[in-house]
Amino acid sequence: MSPHISPAFLTRLTALAAAALLATGLSVATTAAASDTEADVEAGAAASVSVAVTAPAAPTVDGTAISPAGANDWSCVPTAEHPYPVVLVPGTFETSVKNWSTLSPVLKDAGYCVYALDYGEANGIAASGPIRESAAELATFVNEVREASGAAQVDLVGHSQGGMMPRYYMGFLGGAAAVHSLVGIAPSNHGTEGVLTPTPDQVPADMGGLEPVCAACSDQAAGSEFLTELNSIGDLVAVQSGGGPFYTVISTVNDEVVTPYQSQFLAGPAERVTNITIQDLCPLDPIEHDQAPNDPVVHQLVLNALVQPAGPADPAFQPACL
Repeated sequence: MSPHISPAFLTRLTALAAAALLATGLSVATTAAASDTEADVEAGAAASVSVAVTAPAAPTVDGTAISPAGANDWSCVPTAEHPYPVVLVPGTFETSVKNWSTLSPVLKDAGYCVYALDYGEANGIAASGPIRESAAELATFVNEVREASGAAQVDLVGHSQGGMMPRYYMGFLGGAAAVHSLVGIAPSNHGTEGVLTPTPDQVPADMGGLEPVCAACSDQAAGSEFLTELNSIGDLVAVQSGGGPFYTVISTVNDEVVTPYQSQFLAGPAERVTNITIQDLCPLDPIEHDQAPNDPVVHQLVLNALVQPAGPADPAFQPACL
């Protein structure tokens, strides 16, 4: 997602965003691998899709990866065992290549048709635009996936903003009937404390006015106008044909970005939602926010959620801990 909540990091992030606005071309390539450091998030804020990825099967244009390995094979036909295409939705400041370089090939190898989109680019920064507009981009992408695959519904797997934003698509843009299940990895379902205030006139002076640069950051501040609207209809959309959509939330106690981590959970009946804290299952797992999509334990939990024909992840499932 997202800016770290420390004041020092917010100051550096504001400076980075201001520099991006003044720079010619705005997109800055980076060869750094994904990491859980603040420096990586800062680099990711200015990075384009020109992000290094080691998986050899990633589609490229002029040598630049444009999709994570295993994703966006538009000729893929869903099987009876895996009837729902999986759409991967990255988090704030992240590209699909950077966010899904490990999970995408895992899902492909498991037999799924996998798709990944990039969305919400603003001022050359990935996934930083207004979330309502990003949700509309997701709606278009899902329609394209359904048309290409012939599937009536998809499964959505998102990280951070990407685990929350689909709820707007489902609840306000008519997407509920098109979604079988939503799996959120460290999703910002109820915002995060201390990142941004909800309106521009309330942005602290030491943040330098980040609102025009990162509307998605303001949208994800706890209590923001966007989140108030999103959650005004409840955490879950109304039940559709087949009993869904179904929701799985995967959180880590070490999340330093979407805080408190319990704010990620969704309220609803057990037959429709499962909230998982990784350390309840694997107490020694040190995974934090940014690297959660790369955690093998998370991969197992995602696969367990996706394999359920009519429900969220099995709360009794025990992944193999590292």
